[in-house]
Amino acid sequence: MIDTMPSIDQVWEFLSEVEDPEIPVLNVVEMGIVRKAYYDDNNKLWVHITPTYSGCPAMTAIEMDVRAKLFEKGFKEFQVKTDFSEIWTTDWMTHEAQRKLKEYGIAPPKAMPTNAEELGDKVIPCPWCDSLETALESEFGSTACKALFYCHSCHQPFEHFKCI
Repeated sequence: MIDTMPSIDQVWEFLSEVEDPEIPVLNVVEMGIVRKAYYDDNNKLWVHITPTYSGCPAMTAIEMDVRAKLFEKGFKEFQVKTDFSEIWTTDWMTHEAQRKLKEYGIAPPKAMPTNAEELGDKVIPCPWCDSLETALESEFGSTACKALFYCHSCHQPFEHFKCI
């Protein structure tokens, strides 16, 4: 056990060291995946994580990475809970996460519908050249939470992180 329990602010700092396994330029805190971190009445640490969508295949990896980080930081007794009580939304992403997405080549989310019929009518700026001459190629990109677009200006495909 740790000699002195880290503050909750320190715990959040530790958790921000855990990368998103699908988008390694982001961490699980700025993605909004980590929802709560607190000590219970017995000084046991609890961390609640929420998947970006209910079938997210990365959640097992995220939970394992959170556990590994807490062990690395000296925690022996803690609980990581996958929490479905709230539906994850892109509103939980920080502005820093959205900036990093764009730099990584994924168009960050903006308020818009998520189905293909309505996606096709929306203009998604290219993260590479900022052109508005883009088109929806597929409602699903490399994961179900992203859509695939094509830029007619720079001729690059790119993914758009869909609003959920």
